[in-house]
Amino acid sequence: MRRTDRPNILFLFSDQQRADTIGALGNPFAKTPHLDRLCREGTAFTSAYSPSPECVPARCCVLTGHYVNRHGCGCNEQSMPPADTPSFMSRLAEAGYRTHGVGKCHFTPDPMALRGFQTRETSEELSGPEERNDYFDFVRDQGYAHVLEPLGVRGEMYYIPQPAQVPEEVHHSRWVADRCRDFIDAQAGSDQPWLLYAGFIHPHPPFNPPNPWHKLFRAPEMPLPHLPAGYEALHCFINRYQNRYKYRDRGLDLNLIRCIRAYYHACISFLDYQVGRILETLEAKGQLENTLIVFSSDHGELLGDFGCFGKRSFHDAAARVPLIARWPGQFPAGEICDAPASLVDLAPTFCRAADAEPTPEADGCDLRELARGENEREAVFSQYNRGDNTLAMVFGRDYKYIWSAPDQRDYLFRRDDLPETRDLAGNPGHHAAREAMRTLLTAHLREGNFADEVLTLEGEFRPAPVRSLPANPDAGLIYQDPGHRSFSFPPPYRD
Repeated sequence: MRRTDRPNILFLFSDQQRADTIGALGNPFAKTPHLDRLCREGTAFTSAYSPSPECVPARCCVLTGHYVNRHGCGCNEQSMPPADTPSFMSRLAEAGYRTHGVGKCHFTPDPMALRGFQTRETSEELSGPEERNDYFDFVRDQGYAHVLEPLGVRGEMYYIPQPAQVPEEVHHSRWVADRCRDFIDAQAGSDQPWLLYAGFIHPHPPFNPPNPWHKLFRAPEMPLPHLPAGYEALHCFINRYQNRYKYRDRGLDLNLIRCIRAYYHACISFLDYQVGRILETLEAKGQLENTLIVFSSDHGELLGDFGCFGKRSFHDAAARVPLIARWPGQFPAGEICDAPASLVDLAPTFCRAADAEPTPEADGCDLRELARGENEREAVFSQYNRGDNTLAMVFGRDYKYIWSAPDQRDYLFRRDDLPETRDLAGNPGHHAAREAMRTLLTAHLREGNFADEVLTLEGEFRPAPVRSLPANPDAGLIYQDPGHRSFSFPPPYRD
């Protein structure tokens, strides 16, 4: 018997998973029986937003409980704060928890840092044959050293659906679940509470489910993307820029998009299957009812909506995330909470559950307060990048407001018009709402540590150059892999 009433904490974290990908939450095409179970047995937060719609800054917000305007990491190219910055993992370790991380963390500048985990089993998206981490070592040990990109072929193939080059039992999603099951099994005889983080890479592209999961959904049966009338007018600069970056700037192939969507959903179903295997082990060890389980993702994926691909956008497809919390007696079973929620709420939720010292001046709140209606929060915020490239959002109870510095333009959407179809920022009938939401956002930015990068001394958005795409459509494109010079080819081809 455990000698503490503090729960174990299982944090299941996918990458680039849209909020609308769970069957129990209204997606008729999704096949997610285990996530559906978490919805039935816990509380789903259906208005949860990423505090930054890109991997590294979003994860920095999760670790610290702070928004971008506080910690300063606004994009993947910017480093997280120093590795000894308090995180929810370090707070739980100080409170006596056994802390362990499995899978993708995306820590910068040191991807192998612990940042409060006592131990880690590492994997990242590095794809070169010379890269080392626990997952790539596992792939080699299983006899697949010849596979140059076990996480999928990137570069020009980044958004091309592809079956995995390794079998199901070697696939990354399966590896994460196996390592988590081993950890739960090893802790079964201990009375020490634990924190276990499961960092899945899927459904981040490349979309490469293993055989036979790539046949679970078929392209002709998938719905078309959300393309409202005049959708090009809803693009921000980052939408236009990253369409090139994803090699998707030559027009829309709707059949290809349906295939992309089929493989994307297959990745999620295979991940869901792994969630089920982890829950099965928890149940077998008698720990299910004494474990706080949270499932979420760092950001979403446009997946062809508005003719766009990728993340870094405040369209709901990219900015809204799934968020489910299961803890019997603490989160009501089968409940839907549509109050504005954020990934910055995770750190205070975990610390409060563990009776641990909270992360300093956290911006979020305990999700139990939202679920019980005890927190009358007005809005949540999000930010991508900084300075003249700032893209910022406030999501309130009635409206979503976005400011794009590279466009020198704002956008306003009614909450009952999500996913977005019509920008109301120029509509005289919504002038008061526009000004109120703009004031909320500028006040939030002004309270941070980098206000002068985006606001004038008077508290207005700072003028900045309007950015345009390069005249050369191929300028600035990157391979997203080591490139052909890193591999061994016979001399006539290498030169």
